[in-house]
Amino acid sequence: MPIPKFDIVIYGASGFTGRLVAEYLIQCNLRGEELSWAMAGRSEQKLAQVRDIIGAPSDTPLIVADASGPESLKIMAERAKVIISTVGPYQFYGSALVEACAQSGTDYVDLCGEPAWMRQMIDAHSANAKQTGARIVLSCGFDSIPFDLGVLVLQDEAQRRFGQPCREVKARVRAMKGTFSGGTAASLKATMIAASKDRSLIELLKSPFALTPGFDGPKQPSGTKSHFDPELQSWLAPFIMAPINTKNVHRSNALMGHAYGQDFLYSEMLMTGPGEKGEQIAFAVASDRSLMSDDAPKPGEGPSEEERRTGYYDILFIGQSDGEKPIKVGVKGDRDPGYGSTSKMIAEAAICLLRDCPDTPGGIWTPAAAMGNALVERLVKNAGLTFTVED
Repeated sequence: MPIPKFDIVIYGASGFTGRLVAEYLIQCNLRGEELSWAMAGRSEQKLAQVRDIIGAPSDTPLIVADASGPESLKIMAERAKVIISTVGPYQFYGSALVEACAQSGTDYVDLCGEPAWMRQMIDAHSANAKQTGARIVLSCGFDSIPFDLGVLVLQDEAQRRFGQPCREVKARVRAMKGTFSGGTAASLKATMIAASKDRSLIELLKSPFALTPGFDGPKQPSGTKSHFDPELQSWLAPFIMAPINTKNVHRSNALMGHAYGQDFLYSEMLMTGPGEKGEQIAFAVASDRSLMSDDAPKPGEGPSEEERRTGYYDILFIGQSDGEKPIKVGVKGDRDPGYGSTSKMIAEAAICLLRDCPDTPGGIWTPAAAMGNALVERLVKNAGLTFTVED
């Protein structure tokens, strides 16, 4: 007799972000989702402690699985319909689980912002995932859901207004309060160390089309230099998540048959305000290397509940078509980006795959290409995000 599958297994549930995801799933069931879910990680004792601390039902199943034991990951994958993986850096701890999911036909979502590893997974497991029906969706946190879906919503509006997509979309982070996650800092450090050892990774990291094998689009606008934007009346600074978000947006475009066009242009920057103060902040941001320092957040660490609750983000997307008035879309989140909002987004992505996307075939996906407006609707209804056409 086959072993019944859980709807969702949280791998890394005893870690900081995994715990937040588990807390959110408790709330999902209270609102009537009726999910069967389990907590997974290396230590049954730690899992039990977290289960009790967060007030999960005492019979919440615990699964012992470890990245160093591929057989345990295979067994876990076979027991799940969808796995949420919060265990990073993924280049250290993620490869065997993606392989296990691709082989078993199990859906998978993660928080990855490591483009070199993502490309390795695309090259290694896309064919198998397509064959088994596994939907493997990378980057389901702040990198890159608000950006990936923000572009999708804007281009849908462009199609409605003009009958064609905007050739260029600019994402401008208007405001943000909250810290980046320890996982983001650890992943950045690991990626830089790997690139220093393998120089071929540098070109991949630099390319906005690193995640679109076989397609190399036009030269993209630079977002690496601070400057003043007279239209926005604000100084702009490089945005630290742009190198991963831009790659995911271009991959979404490719996976959707170049719905935005093969000549599509995309960029991201951070707005720092007008005048001398805005200029000073812009250049301070451009020179900031704190995520690479020893003082950066560590995996397993995170902000207090109060800091998560009072955090937020606000992103402006501006789309331009030749001869047409620009389209503006605002995307806002009601919690800090790295933890509070991210934990809700990845949980909703898993539920969306499970409940709302029966026609999405197997493969390695981005959020926009795999789930599209079904995920937008879930995030607006449940997760505190808004997507607003502003003009």
